Amino acid sequence: MGGALVSGLLDAGWDPTELTLVEQRADRLAELMEEIGCAGATDPGDVVGHQDVVVLAVKPQGVHEALDALRGRLDAAQVVVALVAGVPLSVYEAALGDVPVIRTMPNTPALIREGVTGIAPGAHATDMHVDRARSVLSAVGRVELVEESQIDAVTAISGSGPAYVFLLAESLVAAALEQGLSPETADGLVRQLLKGAGALLAQSEMTPEQLRVQVTSPGGTTAAALARFEEGGFRQLVADAVAAAAARSRELGDAASA
Repeated sequence: MGGALVSGLLDAGWDPTELTLVEQRADRLAELMEEIGCAGATDPGDVVGHQDVVVLAVKPQGVHEALDALRGRLDAAQVVVALVAGVPLSVYEAALGDVPVIRTMPNTPALIREGVTGIAPGAHATDMHVDRARSVLSAVGRVELVEESQIDAVTAISGSGPAYVFLLAESLVAAALEQGLSPETADGLVRQLLKGAGALLAQSEMTPEQLRVQVTSPGGTTAAALARFEEGGFRQLVADAVAAAAARSRELGDAASA
C-alpha cells in the first residue's frame, strides 16, 4: 500500500524531491531510489524530522518496532498518517506523545488510483492535520472522514470489500463455465460486467436499490435470479460476513494494544 501511495503521489504531480522513502532493506531501498528519483534512508530517525507528513505503512505485527524507531524523533508540528490495519490510535499516542496521528483504512483499488480510504484523527490532530492527510491520500482515491469507533466498519466494508467483489467474480466465472461458455468468454464478460456496473453505480444519482429495480423486469430472467438469491439468504449472508470482518478488526486492535 505504501508503494501504491508513492505511485499515486507522483501521478498526481508531486515531485520526487518532495518524498523521502524509508526501507530497512538497503538493496530494496537503492532500487526504489533509482526507480523513483527520491531520497531515502534505512533508519527513519535520519529523515523523519524534516517531513511535514510521515506515512507509516507497515504490517500490524511490525508497528511497535516502527514506533520505537520514531519515538522522540517527531514533534507536534508534524502529522503521522498510519496505514496499518487494526492498530488503534491509543497505541500510536502512547508511543509518540502529543504528535498528531491520523489512523487510516485504505483498500487495494488504490493501486489504480480508485481507492477509498477511511481516516480517523487522533486526540492531537487538528483540521489542518486532517487536511494534510487528505492531500496525501486523495492521490490514490476518495477519502472519507470517520470517527475511530467506525474504523472497524470501514475495514469490513471498503477495506476487505474488494475481496468480496473478487469472490463474486470467481463465482460468476464458474457459473458461466457451467452454462457452456469458454473460459475466455466467461472471464471477459464478468470483468466488463463488474467494470460497467461499478461505473454506472458511481456515476448515477440513483441508489443501488433503484438501479436494481430498474434492471429487474417482473417475471424476467433477472427476477428469477434475484429470487434465488433471496431464498438463499444472500442479504443476511452479506451482513454476517461484514460483521465477522469487523469483529476480526476489533480483535486485531485489541492484540496490538496488548
